[in-house]
Amino acid sequence: MTTAQLTAEAYAARLERTLPEVRERVARAAAGAGRAATSVRLVAVTKGHPLEAVDAALAAGLRDLGENRVEELEAKVAARPAADVVWHMIGHVQSRKAQRVAELADLIHSVDSLRLAERLSRAATDGLIGGEARSVAVLAQVNTSGEASKSGLPATRAVEDVHAMAELPGLRLEGLMTMAPFVADEATLRRTFSQLREIHERVRVATDRIGRELSMGMTNDLEVAILEGSTMVRVGTALFGERPGDGP
Repeated sequence: MTTAQLTAEAYAARLERTLPEVRERVARAAAGAGRAATSVRLVAVTKGHPLEAVDAALAAGLRDLGENRVEELEAKVAARPAADVVWHMIGHVQSRKAQRVAELADLIHSVDSLRLAERLSRAATDGLIGGEARSVAVLAQVNTSGEASKSGLPATRAVEDVHAMAELPGLRLEGLMTMAPFVADEATLRRTFSQLREIHERVRVATDRIGRELSMGMTNDLEVAILEGSTMVRVGTALFGERPGDGP
């Protein structure tokens, strides 16, 4: 059976096996870092999966759900408007879609430029979100891998840019986010994650307007990310399997 053919019951059966496995991985990594497993939030990435995956995730008690496309986020929020779901926008956001993302997402992980942050700030303060002024919770995305294919603030000027973001009205800068290269080399992964942690420490020394969150780590590298201080891991494949179109 392909992912596209899976029913909510089939997704639920998969999660009965995979969710305990993922939670055990998180717990072991946290223990290795001298931390409680509860210090790491699991964001279940439902991007590319149908509503049946969302239903199974909710039934399994998962409440932090991640999407990477505005249109898919919009459709799922409309179809499953549960008040206790925390929707995470983890993909690149075009500036022209800033207002809509701010309306839909509870936390935007991928604020990868000052221009986008300024758009979100204006949407928040000009009453463009539901007709009223409100704050928007965001993470500043930093490109600590140095890969040209990755979005994010350049690490060389991340401290300056993050400080500028923190001063924008209407934004709640909850912390930082990064994406590591898709490699198995632990030394490379550790450098990517430790650099974000070090930037985070530097910016928080200078201001109290930046939160504690470090969103880093996915299915293939969550253990290394947690050892380097991650407070939030974004896991899709390990929970739900391959997305439609990803398989052979």
